[in-house]
Amino acid sequence: MNSHPISSRINGLDTLRACAILLVLMYHYMVFVSHEPSFGFLSEIGWVGVDLFFVLSGYLIGNQIFAGLKSEHGFSLKTFYIRRALRTLPNFYVVLAIYFLFPIEAGGKAVTPLWKFLTFTQNFDLKPGTAFSHAWSLSIEEQFYVVLPIVAIATIAYLKSVRAMWLVLLGAMAGAACMRYLMWQQVGDDYTQYYVHIYYSTWCRFDELLPGVALALLKNFHPQIWTRSLKYGHLSLLGGAVLTGVAMYLFTFYSYVEGQGFLWFTTTFGYSLLAAGFALLTLAGLSPNSYLYRWRIPGASVLALWSYALYLVHKPLMNALIRPFETWGISVKSWIGISGMFVLSLLATYVLYRFVETPFMRLRDRYFPYK
Repeated sequence: MNSHPISSRINGLDTLRACAILLVLMYHYMVFVSHEPSFGFLSEIGWVGVDLFFVLSGYLIGNQIFAGLKSEHGFSLKTFYIRRALRTLPNFYVVLAIYFLFPIEAGGKAVTPLWKFLTFTQNFDLKPGTAFSHAWSLSIEEQFYVVLPIVAIATIAYLKSVRAMWLVLLGAMAGAACMRYLMWQQVGDDYTQYYVHIYYSTWCRFDELLPGVALALLKNFHPQIWTRSLKYGHLSLLGGAVLTGVAMYLFTFYSYVEGQGFLWFTTTFGYSLLAAGFALLTLAGLSPNSYLYRWRIPGASVLALWSYALYLVHKPLMNALIRPFETWGISVKSWIGISGMFVLSLLATYVLYRFVETPFMRLRDRYFPYK
């Protein structure tokens, strides 16, 4: 995500980001509010919105780093870390404070120790259902923000080898798949252990950021291949849709089988296929020859701009609204209840975006601009 004016944003990426946050909202509404698939299949598969966020973040952050490394001004690690801190921490700290000041209203469940949130290690040994559990993906992204620029500097700036960076990316993706297989052998059919050691695990999920990084590497250091790739936007869109569909099919029907437990193939390769499909969709979103790039869906740019704030605030707000809705006789399973939850979530998002995120973005762009 960035703070550029809406008019300068890329329609394709905004559409994908808007889809990602909507999928997450539909999934969380099923899991934490209505306890039924209020949006049908989209509710059940909505967790993949996080995976789409991972791929998009990989591209956007990778592009910032690689563009800096090849520019005449060079890449400033200090400026990068300061800009990321000003981008991600203010909203996060506000919502974190809500959870610790109003734990019953925000979730009513055990809260992970504060130090884990402050060090972004909350996803390690995280149990499903704990308060502010959806911050697990932010922990992985923050860890990624720390490691990627160091690896990029080591391979490209010091070793002067783009090939070494490619080897790191491919090796890391293969390593994560192997780690999922090893963990699969340990968890068996234990649902909780699957989430602790695979779904929330940095070692098993960080690779979904890397296909986006690969796109950024291609763009900045292989411009001829990148230019040719952009000419086939329709094929990227079709290929991404097919690959994503295959991954969703696997996770829907071949992830967990009663009596057998979690299946090895989907656990090992399903996340890789999903990330590869989303990477192709991201490429399509960047290609002027793709419908995904050309189409400007009303509201998508605003929803994309607000997506980080919305991701953070929707869950505690919806949890806090369940009891008042029941008191007012509004069923959270009805379309009136669903609409009310979503509208109020958007209002809270606007407040967080307008009064917390925006001032810090202005501060960042004023004192720590990209050269």
